[in-house]
Amino acid sequence: MFKGIAGLNVNLTSDKKAAYNKLFLPSLVVSSFATGPITVLSALLLIDIGYTFNITSVGIVGQVNTTYSIAAVVFALSMSVLSIRFKHKSLLLVGLLLMIISALGCFLASDFTMMAVFYSLSGAGYAMVSPMTVALVGEHFALEKRANAIGWIVAGGSLVYVIGAPLIALMSGLGGWRLPLLGFVVPVLVIGFLLAFLGLPSARSGDQGTTRRSTYLRGFREILMNRSAVACLVGDVLRSAAFVAVVLYAASFIRQRFLVETDLASIVLLGGALCYALGSLVSGMFVNRFGRKSSTVLTALLSGIFTISYVFASSLWLSVALIFVASWFFGMVASAANSLTLEQISGFRGTMMSMDYALINVGSALGSVVGWLALSAFNYEGLGSALGSMGILAGIVFVFLAIDPTRAGNVKS
Repeated sequence: MFKGIAGLNVNLTSDKKAAYNKLFLPSLVVSSFATGPITVLSALLLIDIGYTFNITSVGIVGQVNTTYSIAAVVFALSMSVLSIRFKHKSLLLVGLLLMIISALGCFLASDFTMMAVFYSLSGAGYAMVSPMTVALVGEHFALEKRANAIGWIVAGGSLVYVIGAPLIALMSGLGGWRLPLLGFVVPVLVIGFLLAFLGLPSARSGDQGTTRRSTYLRGFREILMNRSAVACLVGDVLRSAAFVAVVLYAASFIRQRFLVETDLASIVLLGGALCYALGSLVSGMFVNRFGRKSSTVLTALLSGIFTISYVFASSLWLSVALIFVASWFFGMVASAANSLTLEQISGFRGTMMSMDYALINVGSALGSVVGWLALSAFNYEGLGSALGSMGILAGIVFVFLAIDPTRAGNVKS
């Protein structure tokens, strides 16, 4: 895999200050991968965490995702400014360090409140790492190579389920839900930190050291006054809310509806993550052939439709198959939408992507709350219908309000 990733690296634009480095794109992919293990653990072991703290409601335990998302929103908004002032590499490294502290804190937590507080630090770290990986692609890759690079980064973030879900299930069987934190989550984050430190370019983007307040305000103003950019932000809120139905609640759904064991649920998460990863990689080819907007619209609509369908399936294996299909299209729309959003305001990519990831986490928090309320009132059918409809609405927003600047003759490298 890394040979293929490194192969993309030779297409770095020659006029950039950062020297060619074979570790550059692999570092971004591993950094993306490293943000995922703690969310895999929560998705797979919500029930087990609840037992530890004497909480029986999956919806209540699932609110750790809400604290994660709130922290991610706050830090991502801060990153909209910090990404102009500081090196993208430095911000990414600080984010990984926060996630290491978060995992260790969750391991040591003596009650649910303490765990929720430490878990929120992972949201803060994610908000620092994820937008910087995409911004670095926009900064150092030629236009025609960006979609493929983003596909690798999105795939890296999802492949953690393929590797992490079975390992977390195995470790939790041996020592409870805390053991995977120390045996898997922390080591992966440390490896990601070291590889990013060694492999990412340290050169600043532009004259960041003399940035003035007016520059910060200009970045926000250009984004908020651009209808297409705002449409991308709104669409990403909706699609990320829809994804909660799969990434957070699907494992609990099949465990409770079809009475399957944790090991089987972990295999379903693994398969869904593999489909998501493959979808994100395929998306790069679709983007290059059909355009960023068309690819985003179609895959957003399909991800929403299949999210609704999986909760109404009458058998375990039909439901699992539909979860896999939904995951495939969520992977495609994540890569396509990132590619579309990255090109909206070329002069402020760090600010744009930080705002985007802030609102993606607003969507995740919204999805968690709406999912909880729908689950409480209408069971899983209500949850799937409510969240899946948000994915469909995202496609509608993209089709009517967003434009692809690279197709409109406004290409900027």
